[in-house]
Amino acid sequence: MRMGRFSGVWRARMIAVTLIGAGLVVLATAANIGRGDFPISLTEVLAVLAGSGDAAQQFIVLELRLPRTLTGILVGAALGLAGAITQTIARNPLASPDILGVTEGATAAAVFVIVLGGSAGAVGGLVAGVGLPIAALVGGLGTAALVYGLAYRRGIEGYRLVLVGVGISAVALAITSWLLVIAEVNEAARAYVWFTGSLNARGWEHVVPVGISLAVLAPVALLLAFGLGALQFGDDTSRGLGLRLNRTRGALILVAVGLAAVATSSAGPILFVALVVPQICQRLVGGARPPLLASAVYGALLTVGADLIARTALGVELPVGIVTAILGAPYLLYLLGRRNRGVTA
Repeated sequence: MRMGRFSGVWRARMIAVTLIGAGLVVLATAANIGRGDFPISLTEVLAVLAGSGDAAQQFIVLELRLPRTLTGILVGAALGLAGAITQTIARNPLASPDILGVTEGATAAAVFVIVLGGSAGAVGGLVAGVGLPIAALVGGLGTAALVYGLAYRRGIEGYRLVLVGVGISAVALAITSWLLVIAEVNEAARAYVWFTGSLNARGWEHVVPVGISLAVLAPVALLLAFGLGALQFGDDTSRGLGLRLNRTRGALILVAVGLAAVATSSAGPILFVALVVPQICQRLVGGARPPLLASAVYGALLTVGADLIARTALGVELPVGIVTAILGAPYLLYLLGRRNRGVTA
């Protein structure tokens, strides 16, 4: 009876937190769309999104500003969901795609394609336009496979996985820096802006890939949620519960890497969203692991909110990745300090 009551309270709390986050996402979306050289009030933005408003407002909102904000929503949701999955698999709050090297591997592959586009003429430009999401996905998958292989010792231990991921991430970052050095000036500038994580000039062509990926992979992650619940208890317990451990873990890693890589290909490496959001949601909801759906919702909220700050706070537009890094770096230091205190104790 007590267990059932706890489960009911936890479920109600998770639903409430998720719905509140979804409402905040709508408000942040309207506020972000309304800011610009042609200001539009919050009520007018909501009216246009509901299907009314004059022709000028509809053009500005639906064609110029909505794709950017919608890209931020989908990218943030993908990163939040990917972070919740990786942290549960590794049973470590530091295990997120950007810490484990997945984001850096996707970035290195994507920057390589951008540089190739600038140095190989029209054919290279076509490759850069079409192959960027594919390159990011391949780079993310390859990095994840390398980290997993190097960290595997009769199972996966979370702290070892993080250490290997940090090392591989540093190697991928060095490769990216080398590519920026040898690139032509124009392509290096383009790659550098993208490299910091930016939603500037995002159109519907950026919305579609991450939207399709999220629509396909998010339901798969939710269907595998039972496997996530079992993984938190350890490998032996998971096998005792009848879980096909390697198959489930591999499927979940593929889902997380796919989400992180496609998000990176759409907006560049927006750091710390996948690290911070799942831990915040776990504290809001309670429970032994980060909630998937709430992590996706609050990942979208953090990304759109950071984009709003990046566009309005200093009077000059900054890449959204800079703002998320400023917000997320102190939390990373907090997690490291808490981990060190736990190890010392």
